[in-house]
Amino acid sequence: MNTLTFMLSLSFLLSAALTTMNFWLAQMAPDTEKLSPYECGFDPLGSARLPFSIRFFLVAILFLLFDLEIALLLPLPWAIQLAHPMMTLTWATTIIALLTFGLIYEWTQGGLEWAE
Repeated sequence: MNTLTFMLSLSFLLSAALTTMNFWLAQMAPDTEKLSPYECGFDPLGSARLPFSIRFFLVAILFLLFDLEIALLLPLPWAIQLAHPMMTLTWATTIIALLTFGLIYEWTQGGLEWAE
């Protein structure tokens, strides 16, 4: 058995064993005190769930998208030293162009505006 197969099977068996032990050994005895929200001993005055603006999610997704762009373009200086640097520059330019067009689209649709 090679090392990769051994490590994959060991990690699968270990995670399955730990998950099974968690289901068997977990003590689930909820009572009213454990299920109630804690607010310094007072009864809760309102709902713990507050409405959340969808614009925050949009900004978070845009941040992740541009963060991914940086992660894709980070090895670019080393990739230029490969045998075909024009192919690398073509892909990098394509990624930057797609993300720029996406940003322009979001901007024109008003997705980056905070006040309405």
